[in-house]
Amino acid sequence: MKVDIKESLLIFIRGFLMGCADSIPGVSGGTIALITGIYDRLVHDIGKIRFGFMKPLLKGDLSGFKEKLIEEIDFLLFIPLLSGIAIALITLSKLIAYLMVVYPIYTFAFFLGLILASTYILYTHIVKVSFKIAIVSIIGFILAFIFVGLNPISANHSLPVLFFSGLIAICAMILPGISGAFLLLLLGQYEYMLNALHNFHLSEIITFCVGALIGILSFSKFLDYLLENYKELTMGFLIGVMVGTLRLPYDTIQEGLINSSSSMPLIITIVIALIGFILIIIMEKKFDIID
Repeated sequence: MKVDIKESLLIFIRGFLMGCADSIPGVSGGTIALITGIYDRLVHDIGKIRFGFMKPLLKGDLSGFKEKLIEEIDFLLFIPLLSGIAIALITLSKLIAYLMVVYPIYTFAFFLGLILASTYILYTHIVKVSFKIAIVSIIGFILAFIFVGLNPISANHSLPVLFFSGLIAICAMILPGISGAFLLLLLGQYEYMLNALHNFHLSEIITFCVGALIGILSFSKFLDYLLENYKELTMGFLIGVMVGTLRLPYDTIQEGLINSSSSMPLIITIVIALIGFILIIIMEKKFDIID
């Protein structure tokens, strides 16, 4: 297993960007994975983990354990990627939460630009728009539009609840266009888990991560099957989902601008949205995701 430092650094950067996105309600880490060209590999490599390496380990066959472990787990992907995600979540989640409270219009304008550009890039992956793709896109749009309009539910923060929250949220996080952080917000666990992360409450963090691990290992196999056999239909559905999620930043921006007595916030909002849009386009060119 030969380590390519440059490739590992690029994967780390992808992970860092995914971690930033996953900490933001309304933006998906799966979207970042897609636009930086690592999405298919990530889903496929997660899907092939079947814990076959446990069998030789239980028999005391360390050589067989090591062989199966390397065969099933792509360490060259997961170590730098997960490191980037973890560092982003630990270092930036507090800053992002602060910006969302203090500068909601400009923060969500940036998100709006990111999502619009990501939707465009997803569209370029569809060779030919068909009636079926249009239908699944409309379905995705309707579901997402309704989803982001829901109000957060009241929930306790017991370990079983955190376990199932992790299991459900990770399925959203790996899908482009569906925000796992927003799903946590709806489940009433977003701020609680942010505080748990900041204060290193290990029991809550471990319970949440175990649920997330089980969720991602189960869901990734289904997602890998869809991408392998129905890629364009899946992309069409995700485009609809991403357009539908624009309701969240749009509503936040509109409410803020209505309450503003100056035209300057509108100009700054448009500029920031354009910066977010251009950033994603540049990133797409840099990582060259087109198959």
